[in-house]
Amino acid sequence: MDLERIQEALREAEVDGWLFYDHHVRDPLAYRILGLDPRMHVSRRWFYLIPATGEPQKLNHRIEAGKLDTLPGERTLYSTWQEMEAALETMLRGSTRLAMQYSPRNAVMYVSMVDAGTIELLRDMGKEPVSSADLVSQFEAVLTERQVESHYIAQRKIDRILEDAWREMGARARNDHGTDEFAMVQWLQGELEREGLEWEHGPNVSVGPNAADSHYEPIAATAARIERGSFILVDMWGKLKDDPQAVWYDVTWTGVVDRDPTELEGRVFKTVAGARDAAIALVQNRFHADEPIAGWEPDDAAREVIVRAGFGEWFTHRTGHNIGTELHGAGAHLDNFETHDERRILPMTCFSVEPGIYLPPGPESFGVRSEVDMITGPVSATVTGKQQYELIRI
Repeated sequence: MDLERIQEALREAEVDGWLFYDHHVRDPLAYRILGLDPRMHVSRRWFYLIPATGEPQKLNHRIEAGKLDTLPGERTLYSTWQEMEAALETMLRGSTRLAMQYSPRNAVMYVSMVDAGTIELLRDMGKEPVSSADLVSQFEAVLTERQVESHYIAQRKIDRILEDAWREMGARARNDHGTDEFAMVQWLQGELEREGLEWEHGPNVSVGPNAADSHYEPIAATAARIERGSFILVDMWGKLKDDPQAVWYDVTWTGVVDRDPTELEGRVFKTVAGARDAAIALVQNRFHADEPIAGWEPDDAAREVIVRAGFGEWFTHRTGHNIGTELHGAGAHLDNFETHDERRILPMTCFSVEPGIYLPPGPESFGVRSEVDMITGPVSATVTGKQQYELIRI
């Protein structure tokens, strides 16, 4: 934990302190930001106050008195709930505006870790809980130069695997044995393993109507065949293995086998690529002008392109997500659809830009998603991998 940096951020945010609270390790953000062991056994409530100025303070139950011993500050102990409330009120004396892992109306649920009852308790004490969302982004999503480099290493490896995958699918589709979605997932997993990368579930290979399901995952028993004429979506992600600080790379491309795209496929792809580029351009322009940008704004820019083309009903997810040591990280998402994400996109953060159109069941059901990743600098924002400008033909 960098106490000096946190307190400087609190003063800039004009809050009196950052109040961390947990019970049964329900707030993983608190453990990461404070540098606590998330594997510790916590059966009683604890509070930790970092004031904008001055020494931090701890409040622990007596039978778990040492849970915050790795952190600086004076410790107060309690046993009964009445003693806890009285001690908490004393600890917070002189502080009114308190940042907490809370989001008004649960607008940004990714930081809503504090229960409603605790918020009510603090309000009854005359305190004003405010969202720590931007503070969490600052201390969870901002990357080091080494982490940025780990992302680019994964990017180069995965972009190479993806190029090879299209050639492999084409060759298999044209031979006597053929292939299917699940077989290609296994091939991709083998390549990721050979390159020293780890992944969560997946990757995802979707054929035709299956590509219209944005969270489709093929299984061996029902995997669709990949053959001449197939429309294919490939979504893959990975990061360096055995490096807890490594940053993910996440990419999606689409293509067709042994044919030209149909008029509808070409029109949908062009629309999705245009939406992607509209979001990219907005982020780049704002950073170049040194102007703030919130996560909801690029989502609006991408969605406007798709709505204007008549496909708005079929763009059914946010435009992008933060990326860090977790694939879906703790920083600002590109979202004004599933949530209204008011968090600022900060310098030295990484995120995906991945609009999509997923057509409903019918004779021409398919889905297109075009996903790239971006990393921001102080006055710049860069797409970190290759961008797809037309459907792949294999």
